[in-house]
Amino acid sequence: MSEETKTEKKVEETTAQAQTPQSGPVPNPEEQAADLNISDLNAIRSIIDIATQRGAFKANELEAVGKTYNKLTKFLESVSKQQQAQNQEQPQGNNNG
Repeated sequence: MSEETKTEKKVEETTAQAQTPQSGPVPNPEEQAADLNISDLNAIRSIIDIATQRGAFKANELEAVGKTYNKLTKFLESVSKQQQAQNQEQPQGNNNG
């Protein structure tokens, strides 16, 4: 089986699994939003980078993907700077014994 055929088969299987209804309670969208954190956004940025390198996007899609990647990168850099500033502002503990 060729590499493309294997990849297409995995995509089809993943799509079928994603479309299969899950048992159990349906999570509230507000709860789902609360679960997204900076580590998730870094993972998304890595996924976009890897997918682009592997040619997962069509040429006409690359502009939108690139803009989104750049916005995400700027946001993550901004958050990182804010966290560093907060860490520097916080006292390093009580040294008075």
